[in-house]
Amino acid sequence: MTSPDILLIGATGLVGRGVVAAMAGRPLTILARRAVNGAPDGYALVAPPERWADIIAAERPATLICCLGTTIRQAGSQAAFRAVDHDLVLAAARGARLGGARQMIVVSSVGASAKSRNFYLRTKGEMEAGLRALDFARLDILRPGLLTGAREGAPRLGEGIAMMAAPFTNALLHGTLRRYRSIPAATVARAIVQLAGQGESGVHVHENDAIRALS
Repeated sequence: MTSPDILLIGATGLVGRGVVAAMAGRPLTILARRAVNGAPDGYALVAPPERWADIIAAERPATLICCLGTTIRQAGSQAAFRAVDHDLVLAAARGARLGGARQMIVVSSVGASAKSRNFYLRTKGEMEAGLRALDFARLDILRPGLLTGAREGAPRLGEGIAMMAAPFTNALLHGTLRRYRSIPAATVARAIVQLAGQGESGVHVHENDAIRALS
C-alpha cells in the first residue's frame, strides 16, 4: 500500500462515520480497533490502540484526522476517559509527526481549556496544548457544541434529552454564546473534509459558526 494522503482514527463515532461518508472519492486510510462499516476496501487497518502510534508512523500520512472521543460515563472513570481523549490522541499525533505528517485535524469541544475547573473541558484543553507543542505545520482544532445525529449503540439518556431540547436552547444562545449551540455531526464531518489538505500553516481553531461556514 502506498503512503496514504489522509489517515483517520475515531471512524466508529458520530463524526468519524460522517467523515468516512463525506470523504467518498478521496484516498482515506482508516485505523481502528475493530472493523468499520463502510470503510474503503484495502484501506482499513485493525489493531489495538497501543500499536497505533507505530502504525501511523509507518503509514506516513500527510494528514491525520482524529475524531476520537468518549464520555466519562462510557469510559467508566476519569482515568479511562483521559486515556482515550488525551493519551491516545497525543500518542497517535506523535506517531504522525514521526512519520512526517504536515497536518492534524482534531475534534475537541466548545469550552476546552487547560485551566478549566471542569475535568472534561480541562482534559480537552490539555490535549489541545499537547498537540500545539508537537508543532505540526498546520493544526486544525474543531470545537463544536453538542453534536446531534443518530449514534450507534444504546442511547445516552442525558444526550437524548439535550438533543430534543436543542432547537429551543439554540434559540436562546446569541452573540458570544452562539458557539454553545448544538450542531449536526454531519456538518462537522463535512468541515473536516474541507480542511483536509489545506495549505496555510499555523494553528486554526474552528467553533460552530466557522464549522458551518466550511461545510
